[in-house]
Amino acid sequence: MDKERIFEAAHAVADAARRAVLPYFRTDNLGADNKLEGGFDPVTEGDRAAERAMRDVLSELCPEDAVLGEEYGTRPGTSGLTWVLDPIDGTRGFLSGTPTWGVLIALSDETGPVYGLIDQPYIGERFEGGLGRAGLTGPQGSRPLAVRGERPLEECILFSTAPDMGTPDEVAAFDEVARRARLTRYGMDCYGYALIALGQIDLVIEAGLAPYDIHAPIAVIEAAGGIVTDWQGGPAHGGGRVVAAAGRAQHMAALELLSRFG
Repeated sequence: MDKERIFEAAHAVADAARRAVLPYFRTDNLGADNKLEGGFDPVTEGDRAAERAMRDVLSELCPEDAVLGEEYGTRPGTSGLTWVLDPIDGTRGFLSGTPTWGVLIALSDETGPVYGLIDQPYIGERFEGGLGRAGLTGPQGSRPLAVRGERPLEECILFSTAPDMGTPDEVAAFDEVARRARLTRYGMDCYGYALIALGQIDLVIEAGLAPYDIHAPIAVIEAAGGIVTDWQGGPAHGGGRVVAAAGRAQHMAALELLSRFG
């Protein structure tokens, strides 16, 4: 595995996504469509333009690698490596003008993600993790990433994208953890995972995720010393129910409550 090639490609992909998506942000030119009958799962022209730009870079720099993206599906490869892309994680936030959506880029093998970026184009922050790297670059310069470490659940800050994130049982399970946490906040999308790696918060708990939602966060958080599993403590890169933690104590406390709900 050529690390320098991977770093070069990942940052080129993130740069291309920034250029493609920012012209759509906080404009009337979103071209939003709803992908979910009976609900609301938006996709915008920004999503599509960003993923096309990302795929173009990968076709040029990494033609032998597979690609899995939210908007355009799977491109097969021959290397055993797959780039997992979410052009806008948090499209609802993007539509609303909030700056907490992000571009997710991960490189994964058969065991899961080995490297990832969480990029926020509008703020200009880029969180990087894996293959020996764990750092943030942004308007205030560069700094290493490190989780805040173990602490009791009663002292934890807990994030989730929405209070109605899944089935009634999943919501009830989350509420069990939230009742014990010191502070619960909603609506950060992938930025919540970045804040774990930055050492600002303790837990993110979600359900109903797709692989492209979680591969990059797994790589970044684990590189910063954190933990990401499913609600039973197993691998999370398949998506579904996910708990990300800044330390073993809060991870185990959350699992004990969540696992009661199957």
